[in-house]
Amino acid sequence: MADSVSGKSCVFCEILKGERPAHVVLDAPDALAFLDARPLFKGHTLLVPRTHVETLPDLPADLVGPYFQHAQRLAAAMESVLGAAGSFVAVNNRISQSVPHLHVHVVPRNRKDGLRGFFWPRHKYDSDAEAADYAARLSTALTDQT
Repeated sequence: MADSVSGKSCVFCEILKGERPAHVVLDAPDALAFLDARPLFKGHTLLVPRTHVETLPDLPADLVGPYFQHAQRLAAAMESVLGAAGSFVAVNNRISQSVPHLHVHVVPRNRKDGLRGFFWPRHKYDSDAEAADYAARLSTALTDQT
């Protein structure tokens, strides 16, 4: 699917339309969350609005609250389901934004996990089945919260 601004193909829009596979964690009318294909840590989730916008300033004001309520729930799930001590929640706007579609990173964190400043080592899933298990566990926790 092409985004409405550049006409270029948007990976996240393709995921939203089911044209590209993803391990879905949250499927809501206004947003979708799925595991990052190159996670900082296992469980690293990306939250995207269903409407194609490039940056946080582009997101309509009436969608900001509901969007970040999803991020809040994801952050809680990192602790309750994955046993993380906390989470890292971040948004890049253009700079360091690998896909030009707004997305919030919600990453499980633990003390001495190796994440220092903005040096972010990536940790791969051992298999597609392991990634699916992480997605299912987080998705179940989000369903249980509602």
